[in-house]
Amino acid sequence: MKLDYSSYKYPSNRNVAFANKGMVATTQPLAAEAGLEILKKGGNAIDAAIATAATLTVVEPTSNGIGGDGFAIIWYKDKLYGLNASGPSPYGINIEKVRNMGFKHVPKYGFLPVNVPGIPYGWREMSKRLGVLSLKEVLEPAINYAKDGYPVSTTVSDNWKKAFEIYKKELKGAEFEHWFKMFTVDGRPPEPGEIWKSKDLSKTLQELAESECLSFYEGEIADRIDKFSKQYGGFISKKDLKSYRPEWIKPITTKYRGYDIWELPPNTHGLVVLLALKILSNFNIEKDNMDSYHYMIEAMKLAFIDGLQYITDSNKMKLDIEHLLSESYTCDRSKLIGEKAISPKYGAPNTGGTVYLSTADKDGNMVSYIQSNYMGFGSGLVVPDTGISLHNRGFTFSLDDNAHNKLEPNKKTYHTIIPGFITKENKAVGPFGVMGAYMQPQGHLQSLINMIDFNLNPQEALDKYRWYWIEDRQVLVEEDFPKNIKEYLEKKGHDINYSKDTASFGRGQIIIKDGESYVGGTEKRADGHIAVW
Repeated sequence: MKLDYSSYKYPSNRNVAFANKGMVATTQPLAAEAGLEILKKGGNAIDAAIATAATLTVVEPTSNGIGGDGFAIIWYKDKLYGLNASGPSPYGINIEKVRNMGFKHVPKYGFLPVNVPGIPYGWREMSKRLGVLSLKEVLEPAINYAKDGYPVSTTVSDNWKKAFEIYKKELKGAEFEHWFKMFTVDGRPPEPGEIWKSKDLSKTLQELAESECLSFYEGEIADRIDKFSKQYGGFISKKDLKSYRPEWIKPITTKYRGYDIWELPPNTHGLVVLLALKILSNFNIEKDNMDSYHYMIEAMKLAFIDGLQYITDSNKMKLDIEHLLSESYTCDRSKLIGEKAISPKYGAPNTGGTVYLSTADKDGNMVSYIQSNYMGFGSGLVVPDTGISLHNRGFTFSLDDNAHNKLEPNKKTYHTIIPGFITKENKAVGPFGVMGAYMQPQGHLQSLINMIDFNLNPQEALDKYRWYWIEDRQVLVEEDFPKNIKEYLEKKGHDINYSKDTASFGRGQIIIKDGESYVGGTEKRADGHIAVW
């Protein structure tokens, strides 16, 4: 290829998208078109990303919300930027306090897993540093969808129903009543095509627009969060919100087959992708060779073992990234891959809820952006009269005093959401990403291999059947995964099972710069859409 489509013969595939003035790819059509609307108003890729992200909090609340975290890799005027808009644990929380409340693990729901949400401040930072339009203009589509309503799409409705059944069973207590009031229609989840709206959410988005998101951290919204938390014994407070700032950071990278693959450093597990690629660089990966799948799965296991063991807040990590990505270390790790499947020492990945989007503009600026409430709607808590669903990212903290990712005050936890980016010879190739909690590094790896090693275009790369390593030798594969490859891997010692749950395999978006045009791919496993100009 590879990723050079100048001589590529495109198959007859109506889903391959092309554009030259702008492109927005995400999981929901209304959100993608909102981003395109901003491009046409004179906004750049950064403005479009914020507009799309804000609209996704309204039209796909099953996977993200204003009360979550976000990350971005941005190519702007031939330079790469990284933004970590994830928030830390509250100052007032610690392991002993949680144990004294009777917990052996951080619970999934309620106030205990609520860290400081970073999304609104992340939007502010992106807008002020790299955007060209005001936040008032950029947030307008999201405000209007919340106020006027929109028809719920099919995948969103399905996920809404699943979340409703779980929350109806799990959420006990007066603090959760606001979620059911906010996210049900006559006491039930909305059906596909049914109009859903929220005056509270519209009002909150308007307040964010007018305060440039500061109300969330030091204004009326912060007061509401603080009051709600105190009412039900939560740890998050206005002090935590007021002291929060996102971090502009340097993305980390490794070279693979001549391409520079970029991820964000810990506390995200983008490091897992780079580790797996470094290990795989010691093997021949070919489209028609069934051993390629064996090598990919084994490399991902080894990378995940290290990631789950060492990744935490970058200021708390006890092992440096350079050591993990060194030639000597990754070469030694690759030697552990033999003819048979190995049993890893750590880890049991699960699933989560996230949205991912890619944007590009006429000037060559591009954004790889991802945000999440985690586990669908998050903690099950909605701040009264705001429409804000708080995330539960603190669930990934450990209560083990010896764990690298142990719970501590004002600490960022191991984060599963990761944006990706590709460059070559200091020129942008494009943004890519696959959401889905612990599937994300695996989706990144498979998409990259599909494009770089298997010579597939972005849409083909996303459409191709996926595998999902769970733990030990257990691997799930999609229903269209070839039977002969499955049987071959089983002979190698892998425990392979087909899964009908397409949500387990993530949802991705890709935009590639091809000469003067963009080539885009969107997710078939969701209500994926590419808006082009």
